[in-house]
Amino acid sequence: MNSTSRRNFISSTGLAAAGMAIMPKIPAGLDRIHDGKKLNVALVGLGRYAGILADGLQVSRYCRLAGVVTGHPAKAAAWKAKYGLSEKNIYNYENFDAVAGNPDIDLIYVVLPNALHKEFTVRAAKARKHVICEKPMAVSSRECLEMIEACSKAGVQLAIGYRLHYEPYNLEMRRLGQEKVFGTVRYVEAGLGYKTINFESSGAGKPFDINDPSEWRLNRRWSGGGALMNLGVYCLQASRYILGENPLSVTAQYGAVHDAERFAQVEEAIVWQARFPGGAMANCNSSYGYNIDGLHAIADNGFFELSPAISYGPFKGRTSHGDMHFPEVNQQAAQLDGIGKLILENKPLPDHISGKEGLADMCIMEAIYKAADTGSRVDVVYR
Repeated sequence: MNSTSRRNFISSTGLAAAGMAIMPKIPAGLDRIHDGKKLNVALVGLGRYAGILADGLQVSRYCRLAGVVTGHPAKAAAWKAKYGLSEKNIYNYENFDAVAGNPDIDLIYVVLPNALHKEFTVRAAKARKHVICEKPMAVSSRECLEMIEACSKAGVQLAIGYRLHYEPYNLEMRRLGQEKVFGTVRYVEAGLGYKTINFESSGAGKPFDINDPSEWRLNRRWSGGGALMNLGVYCLQASRYILGENPLSVTAQYGAVHDAERFAQVEEAIVWQARFPGGAMANCNSSYGYNIDGLHAIADNGFFELSPAISYGPFKGRTSHGDMHFPEVNQQAAQLDGIGKLILENKPLPDHISGKEGLADMCIMEAIYKAADTGSRVDVVYR
């Protein structure tokens, strides 16, 4: 893609329940290990979610906003003024590679449309900068492999922006499932969908409207797919972290299309069923045609569920034994701190937030699309 088309297009808290810690406490002496240092983060792409991340960076313990990359000079000027950024830490898409010579940038956070994730992850790796890439990791498993290889070759760490891996209600769902608190989980149901979602209600920024015909998520070239790629990946993640397994096979069906013109390139809705090695089944649902946000798990001796479950909250949860009660956290700050702390300690990131996780999700989503296209059960091939 040439620079002109790109420019035109891209217009810690400790918690406990029932006496059990949900998020690990900061190890004793960690403050001495990082000695007050924070990772200097540059955001690539200044769309809506970049603004949400910037808010998280203002309260992050281990990361700070140090730079931005944008194709819009007016945005660059506004962000420089708002966040007190240094001129030398502001880049555009053409001169981005010069970040290699800037010691004041430690980590690149890629917040671009899906089709640009690979390009800027690889360029950041070549510049010897750690990378966080928003989900979905890329638009194909082949691209995911190239991103992993580039970061490995450069000796930098690659994380995927799975914010719910640091959110206490979802961490509890993961614990209840993987520790078999209510026995073996037999069935998981997850759904996320919306027609228009107003993030202002959660303090997360202006409304995002999938009804806007200029929305890049409606363009397959930039998104790689529809509701599955943007929303369904959360449902897929939830089923995997509750069960602690990867699905063996999937079946899938496209949902009804209510606006054929708007959804000419990507699916409006998709439902899929996944079979897991331990015998559990998951039924998941993502849509741009209706509002849904829930997560439910049934085990041998009880159930546990969240509703809302996957959005920006506030979340509500209950189990067979009663309601869940956890403080709300800044999800972006919690994610940045979880990743930043490990990088500052020079420790490897765990697989469940790494490029390996993003690759696994992409392999499963490719199988889901194939199942929906063919009407057949498809075995998931992991690369």
